[in-house]
Amino acid sequence: MIALFKEYDNYTECLLCPRYCKLKPGQTGACGVRKNNRGKIDLITYGVISGFALDPVEKKPLYHFFPGYSILSAGSYGCNMKCDFCQNYSISQNIPDHPEQEASPEKIIKTALSASRNIGIAFTYNEPVIWFEFMRDVAIAAKEKGLYTVMVSNGFVNSEPLNEIIQFIDAFNIDLKAFNNNFYKKLTGVDIEPVKRSLKQISKSGKHLEITTLVIPGQNDDKKEMALESEWIADELGKSVPLHLSRYFPMYKRDDPSTPQDTLDRLYDTASEKLDYVYMGNTNTNKGQNTSCPKCKTVVSVRSGYTTNLLNLDKEGKCTSCGTQVYSNFTLSLKKGR
Repeated sequence: MIALFKEYDNYTECLLCPRYCKLKPGQTGACGVRKNNRGKIDLITYGVISGFALDPVEKKPLYHFFPGYSILSAGSYGCNMKCDFCQNYSISQNIPDHPEQEASPEKIIKTALSASRNIGIAFTYNEPVIWFEFMRDVAIAAKEKGLYTVMVSNGFVNSEPLNEIIQFIDAFNIDLKAFNNNFYKKLTGVDIEPVKRSLKQISKSGKHLEITTLVIPGQNDDKKEMALESEWIADELGKSVPLHLSRYFPMYKRDDPSTPQDTLDRLYDTASEKLDYVYMGNTNTNKGQNTSCPKCKTVVSVRSGYTTNLLNLDKEGKCTSCGTQVYSNFTLSLKKGR
């Protein structure tokens, strides 16, 4: 395993994310969960669970990774960003002194194997990167049992740890929170460039990738910015990478009004000029829910909430009308084993 910290005379530097926290003995990093313990960085939330549930895989959101199936989702506490609009701030920005739930890798895997129509395990809810050691142990053991692994992340991680994560994670949904660095610096406390680098690294690896952008009125809802974002995704990652535009609701420290539906519609249309698959989430609308073949426009998936009906697809995930590969990670009948 790669080194996740470097020890100096008076402090230890955490190498996991681009914050490079320099911690004196007893100090904890910006994420709240990685602590200098006698010169070594310990994960104080190893096995500590904040949430543990069987979800539709579409809820991650992953629309192109075994659509129609479920995934066992697990999360903990803490985050290496400080988003003032965080939708999960109660667990991302708070570390309990006495956590109520703990689970071993064995317990999580046993639960995943017994769950109905379950493809694997998703690390989600808070930021999984900072849970690195536990995520790695669970994921490696899960893959040995034929389960798939998913990480829902902000993408703020250094290249070497991400390269190792790529070895044991099968699919990623990464938040691209905006496409301007002023937004990142002001609202999240970090820079955008490491996130863009992570997206390119994941894409180059060949692992499944989808992207989510939470649209906040007056902050990242400019049509020109969305045009630049979608063009960058198409050019750097591929136009077939799904983009999920998610509706914002006032939360945590931010009280901007909820995203108007016409704003989402406008940005959806803009992104769809460059990308094959654009979706809208966290909103009640029929637009931006279904999947159509990018070549012949035949509808291949109809979604209502988190229920997905698959249509006009062969057993390999190809459009039956023209043969275009729509889903690369797909099965009509789930079989465990890789």
